[in-house]
Amino acid sequence: MTLFAGLSAFSITPADASGHVDTAALARLFERISAAGADSIGLLGSTGGYAFLSRRERQRAVEVAIECVDGRIPVIVGVGALRTDEAQALARDARMAGASGLLLAPMSYTPLTDEEVFQHISAVAEAGQLPLCIYNNPSTTRFTFTDDLIVRLSRVPNIAAVKMPLPAQGDVAGELARMRSRIPEGFSIGYSGDWGAADALLAGCDAWYSVVAGLMPAEAVALTRAARAGDLAEARRLDRAFQPLWNLFKEFGSFRVMYAMADLLGLVGVDPPRPILPLGKTDMARVKDALTRIAL
Repeated sequence: MTLFAGLSAFSITPADASGHVDTAALARLFERISAAGADSIGLLGSTGGYAFLSRRERQRAVEVAIECVDGRIPVIVGVGALRTDEAQALARDARMAGASGLLLAPMSYTPLTDEEVFQHISAVAEAGQLPLCIYNNPSTTRFTFTDDLIVRLSRVPNIAAVKMPLPAQGDVAGELARMRSRIPEGFSIGYSGDWGAADALLAGCDAWYSVVAGLMPAEAVALTRAARAGDLAEARRLDRAFQPLWNLFKEFGSFRVMYAMADLLGLVGVDPPRPILPLGKTDMARVKDALTRIAL
């Protein structure tokens, strides 16, 4: 479970208007994440805009990540694709490049059944031959994993973790207890949805798959360490400082806000991939104000 534990920092993937990855800018983001002490890098997740990139550009992003971190921090690579054979090829690419693990969401155009998702993820796990994390991301994929499907997949070779959305009723502890009673020991349950990270970590989840850590890794590491140490007061203090940013994530989607943050922090000056549009001046000012409220 050590790969899918602690703070996994998910970076944007800077690219030009034609989808050509800026590998130098990407390497700078990875250096920040590694130096801050995150437990892993999440590459080509939803924040990384994997669906907007060609297979070759995704290969280039993985190659630069592996070269940049040089074994200092594990790299978990998103390998989602519409077709199973394409996702299998991406999984093999990641393994050949030196990735430590895989992340897979069930992308689709036609709505998928549970059996189709089971067969898809099982096939990619077999092809990749790396520890794989199931990506339960219904807000993007429009597919929600049932407990039964997660339990079934948790017994498939190479499938080692699940990345969950925040529970609708906010009862992370209850969900963890319910799921852990049915899955194999050592199977990791982590959460995305940065605005619920403090609660999820304090409830005892195994991992925080963090959007904000891709650009503000030191601040996210501090929150993670406080929560995992059971320091309730410090975890709540840090989480309160993030609240204006969490509100913007919920209003605009974290993908758009992350591109605004990258520009305002002076890290990367690039627009999100079209058809996604950058935030306007008024909303950029709101992001800037939110950033000034975050301090260790």
